[in-house]
Formats: sequence, structure tokens, C-alpha cells
Amino acid sequence: MHVIYGGTFDPIHHGHLRLALEISDALAVDRVDLVPCHIPPHRGSTGASSEQRLELIRLAIAGEHRLCVDDRELRRAGASYTADTLRQLRHELGQQEPLVMVVGTDAFAAFDRWQEWTDIPALAHIVVVQRPGADIPVGSEAARLLSGRHASGPDVLRSSPCGAILQLDPPLLDISATGIRQRIAHGRSPRYLTPDPVWQRIQSLCLYGACPDGNF
Repeated sequence: MHVIYGGTFDPIHHGHLRLALEISDALAVDRVDLVPCHIPPHRGSTGASSEQRLELIRLAIAGEHRLCVDDRELRRAGASYTADTLRQLRHELGQQEPLVMVVGTDAFAAFDRWQEWTDIPALAHIVVVQRPGADIPVGSEAARLLSGRHASGPDVLRSSPCGAILQLDPPLLDISATGIRQRIAHGRSPRYLTPDPVWQRIQSLCLYGACPDGNF
């Protein structure tokens, strides 16, 4: 079973990393691929470039064999659409390998606004991770899709290549990339919210308003 977890990772932090490991445990897989997007279609520009975000991810996951980075979206021109990524992966994996994408409830609630969203269940399974304060509206397209494709457990994902939706509610660290960027911009340290090598590199690159010779 091939599992991907996409996002802007701007910057990557312990919440992202812990969730990826929780997914690995819940699905009993020995690898989760982090897929940083190049140009996010549903938000403004990122605070760090694609190359810088990729470097920070590699620093963050160094030494953790269960986490890998897949930079295919960074190598593809234009906005990063999940359907395009899944088609490429499906072509590489073949038609029978279970392919799983991880998404939070906040993003899944707007699933019907994704590019070619109706094609996605035919390409992959979806794991919807409960995010604090984010619910799927009753009567929404996302709710109807979930109801029609609900999986009772991870074994359902292993039994077919695509099409099921599994809800998970793992323990989450209440950390946000937005909060980290704001903290840095206001001269406050984000240490212990993100791995030390990531914070050190953010400082050396002067990202998000950090100063390499600052006192925080």
C-alpha cells in the first residue's frame, strides 16, 4: 500500500511529522511519502520557495526511515493538482496497488472545489484525518461522498486499489505553519514546534522574517 501526505509544509513542523507517523501506525505501513506542493491552487504564495521547503523537509525527516519525500509536484510546472499527482502515481504503481492519500477534514470539507475531484476516488483511497474545529458539513458533497464510500477499517484499503474513504482521529499536536510564521515574524522563537535543524536553516536563510544573528 502506497501512502502519500501532501501539503505546502511552509514550514514543516512536529505536527506534520507526528501525524505522518500516526498514519504509518494506523495503516500498518512502513513508509509515508510527504508530497510538498509547488504552487498551492487554493491559497496565496508560500513564505519559502519550493526548493527551500524541500530542503527543510529533508532536514526534518533525516534519520526517520518511515518518512520519505516525493518532490514530483515541485518538478512539475504550474499549480499542483492532486488529481494529476495521483494519475502519475497510478501509472507508476500499476492498476492493482492500493494508493492512499491523506487529507484533513478542513480540506476534505471543500473537496468538491478541487480540480477534477470526481476522478480522485477512481485513482486512490482517501484517509480523512479529523482536525480540531473542522467538521464536514451535513448535506455537502463531501458528506455524501464519505457516506457512500465509508471504510470500516484499514483492511478495506488493502483489499482494493482505490475508492474507499477511511476516517481517522489520531492524537494531533496543535501546531500550525501559519502560527510558526507569525511567531517568527514577531521575533519569537518557534523552537520545539519544528525540529532544531529546520529552525536553524530558517534562520540561516532569513525565512519568514528570521534574522540569523537574532537573539531568539
